[in-house]
Amino acid sequence: MNQYRPPHAAGTKRSTGRRLPVLGQAPAPVEAAPRGRLGKTPVVSFVSLGCAKNLVDSEMMLGQLAESGAVISGDEALADTVVVNTCGFLESSRTEALDILRELAQRKRAGGLKRIVVAGCLVQRDGERIREWVPEVDALVGVNNRDDVVRAVWRMDRDAAVSRYLGDYHASQAGRWQDQGRMRLTPRHYAYVRISEGCNQKCTFCTIPSIRGPLHCKPPAQIVAECRELIADGARELILIGQDTTSYGEDIGYGEGLAGLLRMLDRECDGADWIRLMYVYPSVMTDAMIDAIAECQRIVKYIDIPLQHINDRVLKAMYRRVTRRQTEALLERLRKRIPGVTIRTTFIVGFPGETESEFGELLSFIDAFEFDAVGAFRYSLEPDTPAGRMKQQIGAAVSEERYARLMLAQQKVALAAAKRRVGQRLEVLVDSCGVGVQPASSGIGVQPVSSGPVAIARHAGQAPEVDSVSLLTVGGKNGRGGPPSAGEMVAVRCVGTLDYDLVVAAAPSRRSGAARATATAPPR
Repeated sequence: MNQYRPPHAAGTKRSTGRRLPVLGQAPAPVEAAPRGRLGKTPVVSFVSLGCAKNLVDSEMMLGQLAESGAVISGDEALADTVVVNTCGFLESSRTEALDILRELAQRKRAGGLKRIVVAGCLVQRDGERIREWVPEVDALVGVNNRDDVVRAVWRMDRDAAVSRYLGDYHASQAGRWQDQGRMRLTPRHYAYVRISEGCNQKCTFCTIPSIRGPLHCKPPAQIVAECRELIADGARELILIGQDTTSYGEDIGYGEGLAGLLRMLDRECDGADWIRLMYVYPSVMTDAMIDAIAECQRIVKYIDIPLQHINDRVLKAMYRRVTRRQTEALLERLRKRIPGVTIRTTFIVGFPGETESEFGELLSFIDAFEFDAVGAFRYSLEPDTPAGRMKQQIGAAVSEERYARLMLAQQKVALAAAKRRVGQRLEVLVDSCGVGVQPASSGIGVQPVSSGPVAIARHAGQAPEVDSVSLLTVGGKNGRGGPPSAGEMVAVRCVGTLDYDLVVAAAPSRRSGAARATATAPPR
């Protein structure tokens, strides 16, 4: 039985690279890759690293490989080819990717693997240097050449597959790629929907624009079509993503912007219970967007809004184009106009020149505002960014110490917020069942899950993979006389906490029909 372990961060969890479930034999090859040219059918395993946007690319590459006739296997020991879709955003992510590639290279040298294909942001960033670091790599597929993965895996035109890792397609084509025909890596009941690619913001610490290019948005009709396909495939929760979702529509002349898209999806996505918005850029968020979130029934009352810092000097050095005063006004409007809204944010510690006083200002802000969830990053020096060229770089020891202090400050807030949930009625979406739970270090109330299997579930204020969860005993009823199943909405009451997570028990539903995005943050 799988084991659930309570998270160690304050209201946030860290995802790692995804290996495939066993997916089996794919359909016959497509016309673009005729059997006569392909030779032996490859058996492919896949590793997806990095963010949800990278995950969508992985799902699309898997769909293309399946359509080409490749055998997709979740067991790397059975595969003769492994594709690694990499992240190149931070030094730590590059280290993780290279560690995996070197592990695969060792297997290849021992005869246990025939082919290694590297895709994604690390390829776009470092190109042929990857083959210098890991000579066993056979092919490189950049983010703008996603479709080349089929040629790389099937060894068609090997030299072309290797050399065309960068720049063959204009970035605008990548931004308007359709993401239909995916082989899903998420549980069937939720899916990520990429509404745009690239970013026009100029944050001094960020490498994304140099890797993914400028903002390129999908047309609204295309997004609706992708959402409907995912709903037909079983998705009840759609999670809207992009490097900067709030700038949606700017490059395609869509005057209604993100607010218009949210209202359109609310109307057109029958079958979706929750539509969740991630990656909100604070200086671009408008009252029209806030009103759309507040008024649309399917849109979850949840805002993922990375603030990065609160001190004015640091914000200016980051080129965030927002001040503390403006940030506080925006947060006040969010809480006033969206009653019960859940607000998640992230901060960077150890940014060049950050003083102890400026860091202390950030700690005080976190304590005063009481965010529902906070993630934190230690600043990563990227030489090809303006921040990487700044003087007064902060040492690793100082950054680590500040990171620990920030997370400790948020832990107190998150634990208090979890305790305030006790007694509240919620609707939860079940993610998985039959997971064992190890005893927690802290908790209150009734803890029926400490020695038995549970269902891992989430209320509307909990996003998958990054937030805390709600633990529901499998022996509990779902309101219809049986145990809950993955993808099911269950009416519950919070009966206790397990660290930052909630312990919930099934409760008779006070309403009928599909659950909606009405879970509210606990009163402060």
